[in-house]
Amino acid sequence: MTRPAAGGGALPLLPLRDLVVFPGMTLPLIVGRPRSRAALAAAWEGGRRVLLVTQRAAVDGEPGPDDVHEVGTVAEVLQLLRLPDDNLKVLVEGIERARWSGWAEAEGCVRVAPRPLAPEAPAPGPALEAAAAELRELFGQYARVGKGVPPEMLVAIEAIGDPGALADTLVGHLPGFTVDDRQALLAEPDVAARLARLRGHLSAEIEVLQIERKIQTRVRKQAERGQKEQLLHDQLQALQRDGGERDELRAELAELEARIRDKPLSDEARDRLDRELRKLRQMSPMSAEATVVRTYIDQVLALPWQHFSEEAIDLRRARQVLDDDHHGLEKVKERILEHLAVASLVDRPRGPVLCLVGPPGVGKTSLARSIADAMGREYVRQALGGVRDEAEIRGHRRTYIGALPGKIIQSLKRAGRSNPVFLLDEVDKMSTDFRGDPSAALLEVLDPEQNGAFVDHYLDLDYDLSRVMFICTANDTTGIPAPLQDRLEIIRLPGYTEEEKLAIGRRYLLPRQTEGAGLVEAQLRVTDAALLRLVREYTREAGVRGLEREVARLCRRVAVRVVEEGPQVRVEVDAADLPAQLGVPPHPPRAPGLEPEVGRVHGLAVSPWGGEVLDIEVAVLPGKGGLQLTGRLGDWLKESAQAGFSYLRSRADALGLPPDLHEGRDVHLHYPGSALRTDGPSAGTAMATALISAFTGIPVRGDLAMTGEITLRGRVLPIGGLKEKLMAALRRGIRVVLIPEANAPELAELPDRLRQELEIVPVAHMDEVLSRALCVPAGHPLAAQRAPDEP
Repeated sequence: MTRPAAGGGALPLLPLRDLVVFPGMTLPLIVGRPRSRAALAAAWEGGRRVLLVTQRAAVDGEPGPDDVHEVGTVAEVLQLLRLPDDNLKVLVEGIERARWSGWAEAEGCVRVAPRPLAPEAPAPGPALEAAAAELRELFGQYARVGKGVPPEMLVAIEAIGDPGALADTLVGHLPGFTVDDRQALLAEPDVAARLARLRGHLSAEIEVLQIERKIQTRVRKQAERGQKEQLLHDQLQALQRDGGERDELRAELAELEARIRDKPLSDEARDRLDRELRKLRQMSPMSAEATVVRTYIDQVLALPWQHFSEEAIDLRRARQVLDDDHHGLEKVKERILEHLAVASLVDRPRGPVLCLVGPPGVGKTSLARSIADAMGREYVRQALGGVRDEAEIRGHRRTYIGALPGKIIQSLKRAGRSNPVFLLDEVDKMSTDFRGDPSAALLEVLDPEQNGAFVDHYLDLDYDLSRVMFICTANDTTGIPAPLQDRLEIIRLPGYTEEEKLAIGRRYLLPRQTEGAGLVEAQLRVTDAALLRLVREYTREAGVRGLEREVARLCRRVAVRVVEEGPQVRVEVDAADLPAQLGVPPHPPRAPGLEPEVGRVHGLAVSPWGGEVLDIEVAVLPGKGGLQLTGRLGDWLKESAQAGFSYLRSRADALGLPPDLHEGRDVHLHYPGSALRTDGPSAGTAMATALISAFTGIPVRGDLAMTGEITLRGRVLPIGGLKEKLMAALRRGIRVVLIPEANAPELAELPDRLRQELEIVPVAHMDEVLSRALCVPAGHPLAAQRAPDEP
């Protein structure tokens, strides 16, 4: 075992793969291994000296002391640059040979003690000078016989007077040396021996090059006679083709000129194309630049500059189309009809862009298609999920072969009209990285004050987007940047109730899937009870996408029977038949935990997939008074838990608890089973109730759920997504829901079923929440705070 390096002479060690650095050499390195990066960082912060050693084998991992050679080169780090992929690019200069000892790992890198190699031969004498002169002469012969040696290299070699430096310089510029050969030359302290090895190597290389030259001369002389004959033949054929090719090229350019003349273009675009066509006439048709210019002209001519759809907005027909294509969504339909009414009265309405926000499967994309049908316009859709490059919106600059316009211009070319209904789907799924921010590029596209002269980087021309009706969709507004939201009018599409899902399944999904499976209506009949069981036990979602998948499975099962037994098959599916057709229900009916429990509360939240019921649990354990939060909680929920805990301590006396209730006890608050990160200002009341229940030992009603944020004084603050949360409670089987009193006006807009089957209780203070939610025993201080008519 080697002893650790000690003293101020220790240097960081940088192992190299398949590379040997000699004194006097200056070269760049790309370093990516963690210990190597740490070694360079330590050298850069210290004396900028590092020991470069070559590995015995080019392994990918971190080498040990037995994996590197004993002799290396002490080098100075001249430059250091950190690359975007976290690798380091450095420029090093070799200084002297050294043998290392004392392998020691510290601060993430290896440090060793370098010892200069044994002194070389005495001062240069006549013998060394003669050997160096012979080596220079051999290198001159090598440069004349071979290729690739620049003249300035010959001048530099002649200027090197030190024989040792001459040997080290030539090693880096001569081919044929293996890594082991170079390492042997590095470890050789005797200058005369190094010069002798280089002379032998150069002599062998010169001999090989001379033989190769003789062979090439002989082969060239033998081929010249046949090449001359072939050249004359090719020239004759080229002359014969030239007339036809020139005629074809002239016809093609004339066609382009006619297309430019007949195409309705802006003045700027016409001038640009005329210049590009003149440039194309002067180019060789086989050149790469001619291909770029021709592609640009074709792209510009393919755009629908002045081609518009003839729209005739009929509100009665539009209302009929929306009602036929979509069940429910009355407020959304009314807002769309308002937009269409304004569009029929104003040539270019400058209102905000509609953005349909809601969980998957509620009909956002199909609504956009229905709008296009109602207006008589072309429909084009562009998915933005995963887009992270600004050039995908604005286009690539026309500086290289393969550049293309952005997705906006390409979609207009696909639509063939300059006024389509343009759906920007999943606008909340865009990302940002070093290639730019695509959401910032969309600001110009969607701003009615700017999009009249939208400039795509590839076209480099103004293109009028003001006649395009843009519609955006998103699952959640939190993924949309604030400047982009400022240009959007958010229209929320909540989830469907059971009645709406039944109507959609009967009216849309079942006929569509029956036809898609190749069945006729008489071959499959599904009862309302079966559809209801599909909704309740086979799906649990805000939209109807899962319901459509289950209906499709059912149709495929019947299609198998039709193929096996014949077209006379008639199948009627009732609720009791579903397990035999589709298997065990994934969501069987179960009690939602209706029995009262201590420290467990049903909270309500909204996710991109609709409303959810979240069970909040609290356990009080012996400890030091800490509060532990688990279950993938966001920062907002963590602050809500802290506020609830502070409210509990401030109300300890009224709750019959000692003032030092938290001392000697730890509190663990958990959101069990939350697969996604949960956050939002709507769980303060539920957290505070669970904490108070756990400390007082009073059970919480299991048939009750709540939503609302609280202040330190106990006031209940309003929340968003009330309809989604109430629908989630109804799906879970809960019948009593506490909501903030400030949200009470929204109850008038809720579906009748929600108001009939749920007991919705507005509350303004935590005292009301506790009086409704806790099963307070007689004699407890909280019992005295109940109103006479409360249970």
